[in-house]
Amino acid sequence: MLIFLTGKSNHDYIHNLTDGFVLNQILASLEKLVLKLRQKKQQATNLRKKSERQLQQLRSLERRSSSGLHSIDRKIESEKEDVTDVSGVLNQKTSQLESIERLIASANERLTTEKESLTNFEQELEFAKNPEEEQNARFRINTIQDHIQELESEIKIREKMAKKITDEVAQINDVKSKISTKIQKQAKSKPSLKETMSASRKAAEKLAKDLEKKTRAEEAAAKALEKASSTLQAILAKKRKLSKLKAAKKASKKKSKAPAKKASKKKSKAPAKKASKKKSKAPAKKASKKKSKAPAKKASKKKSKAPAKKASKKKSKAPAKKASKKKSKAPAKKASKKKSKSRR
Repeated sequence: MLIFLTGKSNHDYIHNLTDGFVLNQILASLEKLVLKLRQKKQQATNLRKKSERQLQQLRSLERRSSSGLHSIDRKIESEKEDVTDVSGVLNQKTSQLESIERLIASANERLTTEKESLTNFEQELEFAKNPEEEQNARFRINTIQDHIQELESEIKIREKMAKKITDEVAQINDVKSKISTKIQKQAKSKPSLKETMSASRKAAEKLAKDLEKKTRAEEAAAKALEKASSTLQAILAKKRKLSKLKAAKKASKKKSKAPAKKASKKKSKAPAKKASKKKSKAPAKKASKKKSKAPAKKASKKKSKAPAKKASKKKSKAPAKKASKKKSKAPAKKASKKKSKSRR
């Protein structure tokens, strides 16, 4: 029985089973086994599906972490490029500012020298002895004053330019600092994403192995269920075959009983007919005697002997035919002869 239930039985043994009680016991135990195997398979399927969902979640987390890392790397690279661009502009502006500052410094130096020369020529103008010296001194003073005005206006323009470039440099420095802070933040978020990705990858690998085990367990349960179901179908087919054989045996028994009953009926009918014939003969004789005596007497008084014989024959034949159709004419003749003799 244990070998049969574990699915290692021989199919010839199933086909050779004829005991209905044993067959019903095996069928009941197999039905229970099939139900248990179905439950086991359903549990294995549910566990497999749960593991698959968890594995999908872990892999999606790993993909999100990986894509996050790639996006962070791309952003950092693009922001670094922006930083290099901003740094280039900043360097350019800084160099412009430095050159303007140098020009302003040189203009201030020339302005101071021009102012010094102006003071010298003013002194010469004061100490001039003749008109030529006085005229030369005034010409130089006028020239120096014009030059001083040009230098002062140049210095003002360059100072404005320097101020503007300084503001631009400050703005560029702010942009650069903002980009640098973004890069730092994104660089700080990379380790957490890397940890998440590595942890999810390890968990996914572990869960994939567990999923393989659960898949194998589900396949084993499915195979066991299929084997038990096939065995159950074979036993059900055997049971149907046995029920058909039993029905055929019952039908053959009924057919064999029917001719026997007919024969017994015929045998029982034959003595019954004989008894009925005997019973019918006895009253028929009595009736014929009574009827034949009365006309015989009347006929003997009025008629001759020959007509009396004919009347007695006709009357005795009529009641005999009514009592039993199968009576022969011979007994009726014998009875009529006896009656006629007694009348004589």
